[in-house]
Amino acid sequence: MNWQSYLRWPIVLAGLLAVWQLIVTATGVPHYILPAPHRVAATLVERWPLIVDHAGVTIAEIVLGLVFGTLLGVVGALTVAAFRPARRWLLPILVASQAVPVFALAPILVLWIGYGMASKVVMAMLIIFFPVTAAFLDGLRRTESGWIDLAQTMTAGHGSAWRQTAILLFRIRVPAALPALASGIRVAAAVAPIGAVVGEWVGSSAGLGFLMLQANGRMQIDLMFAALLVLAVFGVLLWFTLDALLRRLLPWQTDSFSLDAETDNAQ
Repeated sequence: MNWQSYLRWPIVLAGLLAVWQLIVTATGVPHYILPAPHRVAATLVERWPLIVDHAGVTIAEIVLGLVFGTLLGVVGALTVAAFRPARRWLLPILVASQAVPVFALAPILVLWIGYGMASKVVMAMLIIFFPVTAAFLDGLRRTESGWIDLAQTMTAGHGSAWRQTAILLFRIRVPAALPALASGIRVAAAVAPIGAVVGEWVGSSAGLGFLMLQANGRMQIDLMFAALLVLAVFGVLLWFTLDALLRRLLPWQTDSFSLDAETDNAQ
């Protein structure tokens, strides 16, 4: 990573702040509708302890939802791939589960599970598990046919049909599908905050979503933007952290679209 990589993000951030300030100055919009960046920064510093307390709750909900949602997605994809009879039953259920807007389920989950953290974690899980399941299942389906033929030839006559299916799944299909699973996890990381925040809007007593809702009701728009900024920064950090971790765990995955590589080549 060269000096241009270190400067890229500060330049992008400065550009966004400049556009934000230009819109406020050019339109003359009142601060209670769109506060200027310096007002949000001042509120962020002034109310930092309060924001951090609520941010800790939301971050815990997001991380737990991401972990359990990913596990649920992996189990669902493996179940559909391993058991052919289950495919006819589970695939329609998986698709139908996405036909119901998750926002409509939030009040029901709060009613069933309560106003605590559990309902928000379940909300995040419901949003996360389908992209993980779909991406992982697609990877399991698209395993190279030559690898499968070779594995079937080498395991022919060795053990029962269930054993051969397990060997084919866990030694051939799963390793080949890990890059697809990584893509699903990246998508899940991007949408994970949605479930937690929506759940906090519906019913909670803590969290950044709760703080934004209270600030909006009291016309404290500076505080609402400050909480939104913290949530956005955490979402970006979560995505890039997972992306870097997945790149290390899957070093064999080809990456022909790399910003750093493009910069090096341009030089």
